Amino acid sequence: MFDAVLIANRGEIAVRVARACRELGVRSVAVYSEVDRDAPHVRAADEAHLLGPTPAAESYLDADRVLAAAARSGVDAVHPGYGFLAENAGFARAVADAGLTFVGPPPEAIESMGDKLSARAVATAAGVPIVPGTTDPVDDPQAAVAFGEQHGYPVAVKAMFGGGGRGMKIARSADQLREALAAAQREAQAAFGRGECYLERYLDRPRHVEIQVLADRDGTTIHLGERDCSLQRRHQKLVEEAPAPGLAPEVREAMGEAAILVARQMGYVNAGTCEFLLDEDARSFYFLEMNTRLQVEHPVTELVTGVDLAQQQLRIAAGDGMAVAQDEVELRGHAIEVRINAEEPARDFVPTPGRIDRFSPPLGPWVRLDTGAEPGYTVPRDYDSMIGKLIVWAADRDGARARMSRALAELELTGIPTTVPFHQLAMSNEQFAAGEHCTASVEREWDLSALTPQAPPDAGEDPTGPSREVTVEVAGRRLDVRVFGELGAAGNPGTAPPARRTRRASERGGGGAVATEDLVAPMQGTVITYSVEEGDTVQTGDTVVVLEAMKMENTIAAHRDGVVTSLPHASGTTVESGAVLARIEDA
Repeated sequence: MFDAVLIANRGEIAVRVARACRELGVRSVAVYSEVDRDAPHVRAADEAHLLGPTPAAESYLDADRVLAAAARSGVDAVHPGYGFLAENAGFARAVADAGLTFVGPPPEAIESMGDKLSARAVATAAGVPIVPGTTDPVDDPQAAVAFGEQHGYPVAVKAMFGGGGRGMKIARSADQLREALAAAQREAQAAFGRGECYLERYLDRPRHVEIQVLADRDGTTIHLGERDCSLQRRHQKLVEEAPAPGLAPEVREAMGEAAILVARQMGYVNAGTCEFLLDEDARSFYFLEMNTRLQVEHPVTELVTGVDLAQQQLRIAAGDGMAVAQDEVELRGHAIEVRINAEEPARDFVPTPGRIDRFSPPLGPWVRLDTGAEPGYTVPRDYDSMIGKLIVWAADRDGARARMSRALAELELTGIPTTVPFHQLAMSNEQFAAGEHCTASVEREWDLSALTPQAPPDAGEDPTGPSREVTVEVAGRRLDVRVFGELGAAGNPGTAPPARRTRRASERGGGGAVATEDLVAPMQGTVITYSVEEGDTVQTGDTVVVLEAMKMENTIAAHRDGVVTSLPHASGTTVESGAVLARIEDA
């Protein structure tokens, strides 16, 4: 086993790997950016090294800085976590060139899955079915429209590099396809540094089912069953579970065999995940991609198999082989994971970075919380919105849903809006309870009107600023309410009341008070591009501006019919929530 491992990541996954190292008697080394100086993952490790400024490109994505920290700390290996450099073949190769072990697959395996077109080629060579699509990247809108005419709509535009739903757009007409191609290219370039995209026939109601694989250096490859990750928004996962509900045993076996075929075809070593789309008939499945790293949702597999995947990664990388054989893998009970993100579900899941006030985890049997946050922690806008993951296990799926509902009710997390209310709704949703949901259910089939904003978007105070919950009694009944501004700051240790009134959201970044003609930003973000020009006539719902927030593009639509008379910001401008993005006056 290694003497020391550098964890080239942040947040909850860095904490997770540090814990695995400690249990194996391995010294762990954390790295951090300037904004993460006091983050929990820094204290979770045995030592920590500053990488650089807050932007990921100057810290977590800077391979030279990461390797310099590895050299200073005298580690034997580098664990990339997920995201950032985890699926960067060049980084894996640089780690090896530095005389260190990369805790993951060989660079060649990463390259074979580094873009989705080469991944499709590997699957085809392995005899595994894929969704019909282009075999080369597409950058010509007319070529995209020709594909749509040949294969029919809807069409999925997908980034060749990266994952997590970024750089993926769905088009249901030729006009939408032209816009989707441009948007996907922009988002992919911003998220992964590569803007190439390809096209694929879009399955309207598929389920997203993935298979966890482990492969050692001796060529032994096994799978640890499947996970269902179908509950999504914007093609990013919200809820994951294992095993997949209602999956026939023969389909489960076929998908597991397909995953092993793909892994062997590419010479895979270490932990990886093959993702599949399962069609509405619950029998036809298509290879989607392979994630050459540990997945966010790995805990549900750990709970139903009893296999510690982070430790398995370290053992395999160190040459110890796997501590489990295929005939020893048995799925017991049911596990559910919910992603707790800094997002407001009642406002189309807009990002809500800011300071966490109180944060107390739920307790009780078979409840687990993986997080890189704590009371007083500020969720930065510079990275993704994940705060943590709540995972439960029970003897069956209904029991797991009930346990998750109880755990969510017991979880105390205040200060910023989060996805917790959505998860509470999901656990009682009839479609989810029946296992009849698909990847499009949340956005197309569910009624989310019962969700109310957790913080007013314009309450005279900055909703991501100081706030706290207080308990009051009304007619002898205890009620919890949230207060903002000076009252909110007064209850937070170390937070002084503001010296003056915080500007109204409508006054920040845009000048004067908002008029009915003003289209305002629903979140803090960066202006990517305007889709209209001054003088254009728009209708309610037309896209006016694309705003990037916490690594995701958000299209901001016209709130009224009229003529665009003002577009006050240049591309690349950072605006605050409530800033005026455009003025639309009566025609």
